[in-house]
Amino acid sequence: MTPPHTQGASTDAGMVLVGLMSGTSLDGISAAAVHFHEPPGARVQARLLSFVHTPYAASQRERLERAMHEGSAREYCRLHADLGTWLGEAAAAAMQAAGLTPHDVRAVASHGQTLWHEPGHSTWQLGDAAQIAERSGCAVVHDFRVRDMAVGGQGAPLVPMADRLLFAHDTRWRALQNIGGIGNVSLVPPVTAPDQSVLAFDTGPGVVVLDAVVRRLFAQPFDTDGQIARRGRVLEKVVRDLLDLPYLQDAPPKSTGRELFSPAFVDEFIARGRAAGGRDEDLVATAAAFTAATIADQYTRWLPTPPDEVVVSGGGARHPLLMAALEGAFVWHHERFARPVPAVVPFDALFFDAEAKEAVAFALLGYLHLTGRPGNLPSATGARAPRTLGAYTPVR
Repeated sequence: MTPPHTQGASTDAGMVLVGLMSGTSLDGISAAAVHFHEPPGARVQARLLSFVHTPYAASQRERLERAMHEGSAREYCRLHADLGTWLGEAAAAAMQAAGLTPHDVRAVASHGQTLWHEPGHSTWQLGDAAQIAERSGCAVVHDFRVRDMAVGGQGAPLVPMADRLLFAHDTRWRALQNIGGIGNVSLVPPVTAPDQSVLAFDTGPGVVVLDAVVRRLFAQPFDTDGQIARRGRVLEKVVRDLLDLPYLQDAPPKSTGRELFSPAFVDEFIARGRAAGGRDEDLVATAAAFTAATIADQYTRWLPTPPDEVVVSGGGARHPLLMAALEGAFVWHHERFARPVPAVVPFDALFFDAEAKEAVAFALLGYLHLTGRPGNLPSATGARAPRTLGAYTPVR
């Protein structure tokens, strides 16, 4: 018998889910209440009902960051439970902001917080689903990455399913570039080319190195509005040398995380900058330029079809120097490799608040789970086959 939560009931009236995301930047929890609807013969429609971002307190961020490098079984268990509570409270806040009760919401879809992600071996996301269910009053779909890895995939990226279903252009090739803690891209064919596959992978660092340098040298969580970077100069040789990073030479499918861009990597980055005569502000400007350079480099190396436009989301999209550096990097690659220069467009200008994008994407993965459909794209993750992703925790 088909489990009740996966019955293929009619979706004509749609359903509401709350998506939860806590990313590698560790800035806080994003919660989005989303209404999904599928008109007969049409694409999935997603309407954002509310979006709430709950910043982590310094003590919470410190616990999460420390757990990525050290900890005991007791500490991990406590953090798992506590994070579940924080996630459940964030889901409840998004429901309240949309005027929803638990009765109105089919499920909460939680990505959790990645502590470890090692493609080919294992992945670990914290955030106790039972705690989320109790705090929100809703069923929970969670633990999305493990099923893709079990069938030979990288377990990432998973957002490309939303990029294809929700954010594809009608007639143009579109690159959807997220610059969160880690940078990742989805090269999405136009709606008029349904037989073409999505190519998606992690391009390298997003703001993880930039934020770490700012914390280390200026004792603040991030470079607000690029104020520090604007006072610095880019150390071009440091950027060029770091483009020899082995990860950048690897062909997709591939994914990365804080395991590579670790405190030791940041130590080396700062040492390189100091050796090049850089001041503190120069190192911040160089970290932003490094992220931009990796994105353009990876497009040139691995995207078989140059995109007509690049739609940028994530915290990095709010950093003016990083965005200017990205446009400059595309121009440089055009001059050197004869690649077209794509238009760079903020996600907000086309859709909704870019900060909500990943939470909406995981709400979609929860929707696909509840309707019994695959949530992974093998062309993006390298999995041997599509699979329905996620585990289900009922509310009662």
